[in-house]
Amino acid sequence: MLRAPIAVMVSLALALLALYGSPARAATAPPARHAVLIGVPGLQWSDVSPTATPHLWQLARGGATGLLSVRTVGRLTCPNDGWATVSAGARSASGPYCHKPITVSPSGTGAVVNDIAAIRRANAGFGTIGLFGDAVHRAGGCTTAVGAGAALGAGDSSGRVDAYAPDIAALPSGDWARCAATVVDAGAVTGPDRVSEARRADAAVGTVLTRLPADAHVLVAGISDHDRIPHLRLVLATGPGTAGRYLGSDSTRRANMVILPDLTATLMTWLGVPGPAALIGTPLLPDASRPAALDSAVQDLRSQDVAAQTHRNLLPGFFAAFVVAQLLLYGSAAIALQLRWAGRRRTRILAATRLTALVAAAVPVSTYLVNLVPWWHGSHPLPSLVAGIAAVDALIVAAAVSGPWRRWVLGPGTLIAGVTAAVLGADLLTGSHLQLNSLMGYSPLVGGRYYGMGNIAFAVLATSTLLAAAGVAQWLEPRRGRRAAVAAVLAMTLVAALLDSWTAWGSDFGGLIAFVPGLATTALLVSGRRVSFIRLQLLRGAGMALVLGVAYLDYLRPPAQQTHMGRFFGQLVQGNALPWLERKFTAMVHTFGNPTLLPIVIAAFLFLLLVLHRPGRAGAGGLQLAYDRAPMLRAGLSGAFVTALVGGAVNDSGIAVPALALAVAVPLALAATVTALQSREDTGSPTAPAPGLTLRPAEG
Repeated sequence: MLRAPIAVMVSLALALLALYGSPARAATAPPARHAVLIGVPGLQWSDVSPTATPHLWQLARGGATGLLSVRTVGRLTCPNDGWATVSAGARSASGPYCHKPITVSPSGTGAVVNDIAAIRRANAGFGTIGLFGDAVHRAGGCTTAVGAGAALGAGDSSGRVDAYAPDIAALPSGDWARCAATVVDAGAVTGPDRVSEARRADAAVGTVLTRLPADAHVLVAGISDHDRIPHLRLVLATGPGTAGRYLGSDSTRRANMVILPDLTATLMTWLGVPGPAALIGTPLLPDASRPAALDSAVQDLRSQDVAAQTHRNLLPGFFAAFVVAQLLLYGSAAIALQLRWAGRRRTRILAATRLTALVAAAVPVSTYLVNLVPWWHGSHPLPSLVAGIAAVDALIVAAAVSGPWRRWVLGPGTLIAGVTAAVLGADLLTGSHLQLNSLMGYSPLVGGRYYGMGNIAFAVLATSTLLAAAGVAQWLEPRRGRRAAVAAVLAMTLVAALLDSWTAWGSDFGGLIAFVPGLATTALLVSGRRVSFIRLQLLRGAGMALVLGVAYLDYLRPPAQQTHMGRFFGQLVQGNALPWLERKFTAMVHTFGNPTLLPIVIAAFLFLLLVLHRPGRAGAGGLQLAYDRAPMLRAGLSGAFVTALVGGAVNDSGIAVPALALAVAVPLALAATVTALQSREDTGSPTAPAPGLTLRPAEG
């Protein structure tokens, strides 16, 4: 009775066990006798040039360069949040000290951060303040700090640093080589006169470089935001193998992007200090070769920040327009299906309704495919992005309505769903470049995810895969039999689930929990079996158990190679998972008040139930007609809705998951409904099948 879903979960478990892993790379830099971090809060690549900042430019020429995402626990990262994150090696907050200065008291040749206890309390539930300093002291080393912020970054859990000076000029020349670990606050680049601030910071960096030992490995990083606008900040590193390279890390799996905790991990790696389990960052890795001309490399890094800023600026308007377009689609379709149009007018109106529905269904995949072209490199990135999305959408819809499948009830929708699933799957296999800065992907400024499968993209992938699988099953069933149809569903959904969950690709914790009951529901209905409430709960529980098993496998690996799945299992084992779960649950609940996405969910459900599904009153019962002509449509929609509901409950994106699932599923259901109505009118029979389709309904 449960053979189909059991086969799904057993196959998925075996595949995960066989393929499980992540593309962790070993750090190539040898241990350094001196490791130095120079923090310049607010510094970004647009501040750097050969004339304005000659020391930074020369350092970049001989080292590796990259982008630094400084997102910690709030929308903006103040300088003390950045220093607290360096101290903890994990995203952290300075609490009330974000808006007031850190004070330091001398202690022998060193100093103690006066406010360390209050900062530790304010940071409860996040990183461990003092992790870096404690690790250095346990290894028998000492720490030097220049500036109060640097003292917070380098201090141990008691706030102590072994050598301290309030500014660069005040640190005795002998103390620059005294400790292997040195952290310097070179001052922030803030305010309206950024050119002057950058010149001052560059002069400070130049002074530090002249005083450091010759064997020092140096990191320079813009460790925080400034004002009210988040940006991708500057990071560069010197040392063997860094010249002419971009700077990436396993934390982001990007060749030219890193996160704040990576700075801590890098300093520890350079010093040969073991990384504690609570360390989230990974060492910086000189990765892909950059353009030979430093000007070109810097321009490329600047343009990546432009892409992130364009994404941030366009996102609210895009989703507002997306919601309005969805509402207009449902309203106009309700009128088109309700009124008793006659003759050619009705034919034209139905054709226009189907075309509009297909255009709407192709919008999500178009927002990913447009990233194949570097639209952010031009002088007008916003118009280029919008025009690119429109052009890609038009090409996909043209293909959907021009092939031999165009007259099949599920033909055009299956092509769009299949293209969408294939694009997202290929994106995961090739490093998830299309999701970064996509309007339905994720942003490095938000910092929720830098690689793999985002929650919105998961909703699009899961829905598209299930509907594409249903369309393929509908085509196969009259030709090869129901077993072949079930096998096709299992194969397609299993591949998508693997891509979504395997840590080397999607690394999606909540996605697998939601995907398993949805794909099993579709497989059961295609095989002709019913889906009871108890069976559905068993499938959901099985999905959670499978995810915990994957997380356990990740937990068994070394801490530096674990993903968020393994770290979560470690929190469960240690009894520290409750704060993380509370934050996720709170974030999920808050999404149900989202004024942008909530209307999509309400309108889509009402349209589906009151217009497409109900005969006579608001519609013509067209969805039931589509079910009669293509029974597998019910299986695909049912699985998609199950996945959407479970996904909304287990992801911190909450209502965004069902909203985007419905935004894909309902337009495709509408297109199938209109095609079924057109086919009925063309044949003159309420039950005549569309070409290549069977009328045999699924059992139950």
